[in-house]
Amino acid sequence: MPSVFFSYSHIDEALRDQLEKQLAMLKRQGVIETWHDRRIGAGQDIHASIDDHINTDDIILLLVSADFIASDYCYDIEMQRAMERHERNEAIVIPVILRACDWHSAPFGKLNAVPRDGKPITQWTDIDEAMLQVAKAVREASARFMSNPVTEVRSQSPQRPADIDRTGLRSSNMRLTKTFTQREKDQFKLDTFEYIARFFENSLSELGERNRGYEGVFRRIDANRFFATIYRDGKDVARGTVYIGGDVWGRGICYVEGETTASNSTNESLSVESDDQTLYLKSMGMASFGGSREQKLSQEGAAELLWGILIGRLQNSSY
Repeated sequence: MPSVFFSYSHIDEALRDQLEKQLAMLKRQGVIETWHDRRIGAGQDIHASIDDHINTDDIILLLVSADFIASDYCYDIEMQRAMERHERNEAIVIPVILRACDWHSAPFGKLNAVPRDGKPITQWTDIDEAMLQVAKAVREASARFMSNPVTEVRSQSPQRPADIDRTGLRSSNMRLTKTFTQREKDQFKLDTFEYIARFFENSLSELGERNRGYEGVFRRIDANRFFATIYRDGKDVARGTVYIGGDVWGRGICYVEGETTASNSTNESLSVESDDQTLYLKSMGMASFGGSREQKLSQEGAAELLWGILIGRLQNSSY
């Protein structure tokens, strides 16, 4: 059974946990086994344990983010060793792009990254779909490894010592159900609104640079509301308001077509929800350019959804 090693920054531990959930079926079916540094027992040598696995595991997942690249240990030690083994056909290295960063010029930039087209997981509207693509890639890599094991080359690689201390062996399944307070949910909503505001401001600016004759204008009204307007040759062709809800939609982030200071109407609404591990956003699925109610949206996914409503009519019309 191929063993899978997670190389990641601890900043991205929550995303690693989500990914390991998606690999659960492969583990149940005996397709793979997994290991990461949270399985190191008390009193064990951390670096020796990691070296043992990075030198012998069959599939190595590089969970790529700016923090991964900035980490001397992840980049200079784990990644470099993984690529050496990949080049010698001792292991299969799969770059998993978690968050947007400058990764294409890295040594692993030549490899086929997942999710599809190397689009960062946090930029997907549906994070579960992105994670599923990674799981499918791992299943395919496992099948490829089992059908063509590189036993000769692997025999030359460092072996796990026969007298390794087994007392620290334990499951990596240590997740317990997390609960989130209303204070944490409210803060997540505020943080998400600020993220969406910055996302719109930057996107409106870039829109004009990329499309001749178009101009995007961002206007922040107050702490809980902003207007977004797109002009073509001086004529307004799209207007939208994003606000934290009022009397009716007070627990969500709302989008309404046009510019309004009212808080009693919406074309789309995002609510803060939680599962047993994370906070996420859920679309009401009210707008024709909106998302599915079943999707678990990240902050980037939520911003993309609302931006898609604003620009969607221009992409699907004769404007």
